[in-house]
Amino acid sequence: MEVQSVGTSGAVHSECKARVLMADDEPALLRAYARMLRQAGYTVEEAVDGKMAARLAGESDFDVIVSDIDMPGINGVELLRQVRGRNLDVPVVLMTGQPAVETAIRAVEYGALRYLIKPVDEKVLVGSLDRAVRLHQMAKLKRQALVLYGKSAEQPGDRVGLETSLNRALKSLWMAYQPVVSWTGKTLFAFEALLRTTEPTLPDPVSVLTAAQRLGRLEDVGRAVRAQVASAVPNLPAESVFVNLHIQDLLDDSLYDRSSPLTQVAERVVLEITEHAMLDGVKDIRQRISNLRALGFRIAIDDLGAGYAGLTSFAHLEPDVVKLDMSLVQNAHRHSTKRKLIGSMTALCREMDMRVVAEGVETPEERDALIECGCDLLQGYLFARPDKAFPSVAW
Repeated sequence: MEVQSVGTSGAVHSECKARVLMADDEPALLRAYARMLRQAGYTVEEAVDGKMAARLAGESDFDVIVSDIDMPGINGVELLRQVRGRNLDVPVVLMTGQPAVETAIRAVEYGALRYLIKPVDEKVLVGSLDRAVRLHQMAKLKRQALVLYGKSAEQPGDRVGLETSLNRALKSLWMAYQPVVSWTGKTLFAFEALLRTTEPTLPDPVSVLTAAQRLGRLEDVGRAVRAQVASAVPNLPAESVFVNLHIQDLLDDSLYDRSSPLTQVAERVVLEITEHAMLDGVKDIRQRISNLRALGFRIAIDDLGAGYAGLTSFAHLEPDVVKLDMSLVQNAHRHSTKRKLIGSMTALCREMDMRVVAEGVETPEERDALIECGCDLLQGYLFARPDKAFPSVAW
């Protein structure tokens, strides 16, 4: 705020006249509250119902939106959801004349800044909006800071924003594929399917999965990924495809459904579970893995060397394939300790009838060091970057 003064209510307000959208289907209350805010220095746009408020919010930017909860058609909570589809930061203050615990919980859960009980005192209303404007300014500054440090500024700020972002991410979800090669045989061994989305607020797989986990929607992401991979398998120019599973995917009944798209091509699918995963959350994991194998799937452990120490993941999963983490692979030619570890791991896995894939191979020197260690299956930018089309290998 550029200049501040004290209004008749005693609240601090801005002389730069922050813009407020006020929505209420009771005309007398709408006029009264709008008058309070104008006297406090705000510029107020009035909406007689939720539909009108949604239209105005879509046509113009506001510093704060104030809405009654109980309105016909589009109520206050639905208005909030629609606003978040366009603006991740604008503060929304909800009011109601019929307070209820359930309504209050929903208001907070969906990202309302305040939940006010009618009739609202002028000092409370203006004070709430003064704080809301400051918080809006802080949100804008934080996004500028993200850009300064090279991060995406389009990050959802509350549950409704997160839901909106995740829905868009699921609609724009696509799979990139990266080859796994046998270097000595100069042949394709497999492709790994990697989640991608064009949603700017969730720009990478970690942010998509984090959002889904917060919202309890990991199943939606897992099912979308598996469906996309299944549709691509008929055109796969290799025998197998690796598909990453979140540990919670093992609890999704659709994964074991014989009629599901991915199960139809299970003989060509390797289900990949990171060693970072806490397997303790799946109590009957041995039986579930057995059921997946009975359907034709093979199992891989990802990120070996960067996950949890011990035998838990091997004992529970009994993997067919083990993937060495890129942190172990990178610059292996310069570190004798890394080469000894890779050689020992590769030899032990071979003794247990497990194939070993080295991930993150980026230079010829790394490739040659891995071959000397006995690791023939390789994956990384040296051979191809992930792409929507199945990329050709640079031998």
